Amino acid sequence: MTDKKPLVLIIDDDDALQKLVVTLLQRANFDTVSAMSAAEAAAILRKPPLPDAVLLDLMLPEVSGIEFLRQMRAKAVFDKLPVVILSALADPEQIREGLEAGADRYLTKPYLANNLVKTIQDVIRMGRVKRN
Repeated sequence: MTDKKPLVLIIDDDDALQKLVVTLLQRANFDTVSAMSAAEAAAILRKPPLPDAVLLDLMLPEVSGIEFLRQMRAKAVFDKLPVVILSALADPEQIREGLEAGADRYLTKPYLANNLVKTIQDVIRMGRVKRN
């Protein structure tokens, strides 16, 4: 039996929020890797190990989180990688767009810490549910 902790890639350009999420997930027995931009996240995803889940903000510099998610979903290697959007954008249209772009869950900021941890645990345990 392995004691390998699930690895979560956190993509958010808000340094303070990112540190808070890292601390929260590490306390919940996750390993984390962080990126401040889509380009930084893409570089992380090109090298093993592939994370067990991605936590994605939508308001990123240069390339939006939605665009990054669409680019990610266009590659078969990421088909089974669960993505949870964590965004201050709470408009129903934005939530629909995020889910249609390939997110598995959409959480809004501010978030409840235990809800965030449970959502990450759930998507890792259940895996992706392909929607078409």
